[in-house]
Amino acid sequence: MQEIMKNIRKAEALKLKDELQYQEGQVVSKTLIQNEAVSITLFSFAKGEEISTHESGGDALVLCLDGEGLITIDGDPHVLRAGESIVMPARHPHAVFAKEPFKMLLVVAFVHS
Repeated sequence: MQEIMKNIRKAEALKLKDELQYQEGQVVSKTLIQNEAVSITLFSFAKGEEISTHESGGDALVLCLDGEGLITIDGDPHVLRAGESIVMPARHPHAVFAKEPFKMLLVVAFVHS
């Protein structure tokens, strides 16, 4: 049987923010699930790092795990702090910038007709 969720321990309580460490000058990611229906990825951003403006084919839920990030959707900035979430709608330009060290869980749901 093919493993669906990878790169993470199973059947034990976890603190997702501790699953990735900050690395100076880098955006670090760890893919947990990647298939045609859903993508789940953990990210850590060093202060000042970013993912530049792009679009996705699915709705993307961002859950802030640590720090503070600036999420820009359709040119509108949104500050996200630990415990807060935002949805970046499919096919809308968006970007992520770390105002300070920032960790997030990204869940993207794709619709296929």
